[in-house]
Formats: sequence, structure tokens, C-alpha cells
Amino acid sequence: MQPRIPHQQAAERGPIRVDIEARLTEELAAVVAGARRRALRDGDRQIDTAHLLHSLLESDPEVRALFDSDPQVVRLLGYLVQRSIGYGLRWQSSVEDSGAVPTVTESGWSPVAAGAMEAAYERAVRRGAELAVEVDLLAAIVADPESRAVEVLGRAGADVPALLARIETAAGRGIEA
Repeated sequence: MQPRIPHQQAAERGPIRVDIEARLTEELAAVVAGARRRALRDGDRQIDTAHLLHSLLESDPEVRALFDSDPQVVRLLGYLVQRSIGYGLRWQSSVEDSGAVPTVTESGWSPVAAGAMEAAYERAVRRGAELAVEVDLLAAIVADPESRAVEVLGRAGADVPALLARIETAAGRGIEA
């Protein structure tokens, strides 16, 4: 039997489709696997940016360190858990789509999440790396103001522009951010 959310490929950006997961470190691939499991468990058709954010927060201390405080991370994780057990029901059977990219319904990725994965890789290349890491993905998912992750962050009281500034400041200090 084929899994409901198969090994994903990004939405087409040109004539060649690129396997998203070939561009990730082992640690980030584990984050993606966690997001895939969460999407399946939640009954969602696609991995969206909120699934990715949830998995990033659970898995990576460097990502958690970029938030204002431990209580903010706890509040955010609590909100994400609520989303997965009830709040997210209003998103089930819908595709996360900011309108900036075409809707993709069979890839296993929401269009916004697929774009974030591509942007994470592009960010890694700009900093001279061959593979994307967790903070690259965090930066990419919070950069789209229409993403579900940004909606979740806002509802949890996170200051998204300040978070992006902290990510860039960390990158300026040579941290993989």
C-alpha cells in the first residue's frame, strides 16, 4: 500500500522537478518526516507550514532559541497541539495556498510548504552550504505572511518581524541561521 503522503517533490518551478528531501541535512530530513507523520495523524492531505513549524519546535533547540522566551515557545507548542486536535479541523481537506503559487493537490506538500522548502534550500546556497538546515526552513516558513505557520505564530502572540530579525542577526554572527 502506498502512503497517503508519499515522498514529496516540490511544486514545479521550471521544466525540472527537484526532490525536496535531497537538499536537506539528515536532521532537517527528520524534521520533515515528523511533519509528515503529524499530517497523517491529523488527517490532513498535505504537509503544511504549521506541520513543519510544529516539528521544528519539537526537534531543534537552535530554532527554539530564536524565540523571545521559553514561555513563548511553550505557548506556541500548546497552540500547535490544540490546532492538531481540533483547531486544525477547519483546515482539513483544504490546501494551504497563499495565492502566490499554483495550487498543488497531489504532491503531498501544500504549495506554500513546497515553496518554503525551495526557499530554505536557496537560503542555504546563499550562505555557502550545500544542504538546508532547520533554521533555513524556519526563516523560509515565517517569511510568507500568508502561511499557516505565520497565522499560528500570530495567534500565539509571537512577533514575526522580530523573529525574522533575530534569524538574520544570528546569520550575521555566523550561526547557521
